[in-house]
Amino acid sequence: MITVSDLAIQFGKRVLFKDVNLKFTNGNCYGVIGANGAGKSTLLKAISGELEPTKGVITLGPGERLSVLTQDHFKFDAFTVLDTVLIGHSVLWDIMKRREELYSKADFNEEDGIKVAELEEKFAEMDGYNAENDAATLLSGLGIKEAKHGLLMSELSNKEKVRVLLAQALFGNPDNLLLDEPTNDLDMDTVTWLEDYLANFEHTVLVVSHDRHFLDSVSTHTIDIDYNKVTTFSGNYSFWYESSQLALRQQQNQKQKADEKRKELEEFIRRFSANVAKSKQTTSRKKMLEKLNVGDIQPSSRKYPGIIFSMDREPGNQILEVKGLKKVSEDGTVLFDNVNFTAEKGDRIVFISHDPRAMTSFFEIINGNMKADAGTYDWGVTITTAYLPLDNTQFFNTDLNLIDWLSQFGEGNEVYIKGFLGRMLFSGEEVLKKASVLSGGEKMRCMIARMQLKNANCLILDTPTNHLDLESIQAFNNNLKTYKGVILFSSHDHEMIETVSNRIIELTPNGIIDKMMEYDEYITSDHIKEIRERMYR
Repeated sequence: MITVSDLAIQFGKRVLFKDVNLKFTNGNCYGVIGANGAGKSTLLKAISGELEPTKGVITLGPGERLSVLTQDHFKFDAFTVLDTVLIGHSVLWDIMKRREELYSKADFNEEDGIKVAELEEKFAEMDGYNAENDAATLLSGLGIKEAKHGLLMSELSNKEKVRVLLAQALFGNPDNLLLDEPTNDLDMDTVTWLEDYLANFEHTVLVVSHDRHFLDSVSTHTIDIDYNKVTTFSGNYSFWYESSQLALRQQQNQKQKADEKRKELEEFIRRFSANVAKSKQTTSRKKMLEKLNVGDIQPSSRKYPGIIFSMDREPGNQILEVKGLKKVSEDGTVLFDNVNFTAEKGDRIVFISHDPRAMTSFFEIINGNMKADAGTYDWGVTITTAYLPLDNTQFFNTDLNLIDWLSQFGEGNEVYIKGFLGRMLFSGEEVLKKASVLSGGEKMRCMIARMQLKNANCLILDTPTNHLDLESIQAFNNNLKTYKGVILFSSHDHEMIETVSNRIIELTPNGIIDKMMEYDEYITSDHIKEIRERMYR
């Protein structure tokens, strides 16, 4: 349990939030949301003790342990992978080191024997004899194979380090767990493993994430940072989003009577509650909406970008034909081979693979930016494309301001161009910012504006939610669901895949798996799992 009393955090004259009084209780997972810069990570840092608050007190339950997902990927480079996980339980790790020091003494005496006996008792109480096995099990669940457990952290890739640090945070069943963007650099299988782990976790969890499906799968409550306040709501992210949108519509409808509004809100809660039973995290101790009050539902102050893709012309019957396509990476890895398929009118194809380089290479090839090692592709004569690449660096190596930058990619006067920038939340003097100084999220919004100018009938999107905040992701997802053209995309966002795609093509070194089915069914099907195992051998 974590108790926050009269908390305030202020940087200079800027107040992030104040008068925060919350209690995070055992058995619940709290998804922390808020606009970029609202203070999500800052709140976690204050709770962990990394940041001294301007005012207020944060306390844990008596004798409770707090564990935090470390963001410094180089902090443990001198340690082995297994030891890095064990360090996550600092008290146990300290006992282990003291035991080793005493046992290794050449002049081991009676006093040392008494100390060792005391340490052994504590070690046993903390289940220390199973610690290494438990740490190894966590690592394996997160995709770090046993052969790497004895390596130094410095020998791992950045993506592997992320998984080890996540195992470190989870190790030892902590009483309180703080996770800031835990799904970054995890594949879908590992995210699913983590969802299941947290859904069965019996203690207190606070998690910041831009992955909506992940938040929906693990969260029993939502912590919303808005209006310089920190507010707790029963329910997961989807409930918060839908209810805030409903409250906004009601606020805008001045003619609607108070009793009608209340009935509408109560009906919304009833319908949502009926769906809660299907969630992973719903157990007898996690009733998400048990204390929900109609008065809790308020509109958000956040702004959502206006992402609207339109087409100059309908796509014809011939979209894209791919024959025998193959690509080998620079290190000799076969990313995909024998890729044969025909995209049809109305297709919304998500491309997946065990190796994310496969999707990027495929998209670069069909956009003419990279050569295949074998095979051909042929676009239909009516098809116009708009491509959102994974790496947009080359587009921003310029000192052009945003108006001039966007003008390169479409026709229209300054007012017309400003309109597209305004949709993407660039207003006032912001449109005169240099393209070279934009943040990752701002660059992505510019790239989306660039795509909208094209009025294309086929969208090609390589991991489109990278660097975007939840508001932009939600707006992007909403528009893709209603877009009438063809969509070819890859994504780490489970919700986007599930709600946008109607066809799945998995690129493997031995051909493709091509299925017209829902993504949730695809990843849970035993039959598909057997096929996938054969295709990656």
